[in-house]
Amino acid sequence: MANEYERRLEEKRETKRQRRARDRGVGNLSNFRLKVIGAVLLFVGAASTTIVPLFLGVPTDENMVGLTGAVLCEVVSWAAVPIYAWLLYSGFDHTHSQLLYAVQLLVLALVCEVPYDICNTHAMIDFSSQNPVWGLLIALIVVMLLDAIRDYPTGAKVVLGILVILVGLAWSYLFRIGQTGLLMNIGMLTLGFVVIFYYLDGRENSMLFTAGALGAVCLIAPGIGVAVLHYRNDELGYGHAWDKWVFYCIYPVVLAVCALIVI
Repeated sequence: MANEYERRLEEKRETKRQRRARDRGVGNLSNFRLKVIGAVLLFVGAASTTIVPLFLGVPTDENMVGLTGAVLCEVVSWAAVPIYAWLLYSGFDHTHSQLLYAVQLLVLALVCEVPYDICNTHAMIDFSSQNPVWGLLIALIVVMLLDAIRDYPTGAKVVLGILVILVGLAWSYLFRIGQTGLLMNIGMLTLGFVVIFYYLDGRENSMLFTAGALGAVCLIAPGIGVAVLHYRNDELGYGHAWDKWVFYCIYPVVLAVCALIVI
């Protein structure tokens, strides 16, 4: 039974890959390159509250140059949201253990929280905003639950699906995932992209158009991230087996370095 399930799952994935290739053509952005782009954008976001003030001054109403620089860096970093949302969904779609994947994200979120708080509020513990990895974890749990009810009768599946998504959005809102003074809630936006990818994967044009529309109404930058996804090739692109673990370390390292600057 397990082998039959895995065979059908692989056939489903291959069908999706063929549809993507047919609709999109072959791009040159592997998962490795997408993660590099995402890592650069994460650094830009962390720099908005740590490095930028060193050169432009503390962003206040009296210092419009510093405020503009900080806001621009923060907004630019939002282009990473759809990229990481896609990487999360891709990981969910290919992982052999969704539970282990969730545990890895939980550990990463916990590790990132203290340096994230220091970067944004200069306090080691602050509950006014939680780091964006929590948003990825919430989105993963939501799609795991959506996948668990995929064989339910249509009516029950629709009602339960809406309920699960609303609960995920509520958790992201209540915990202010990635919300650092601006109106954007990164957790809610991440969940929105992941849900779009989950339901529209295999229909490339519809998926990217819908995701692009969501990004466009969120101050454009996330829409640019969606445009980047158009050029992905769905290949891992890793040179070594341990490359993926390096990317787990990048965000906490970036946060730690930036936190040291403001301590």
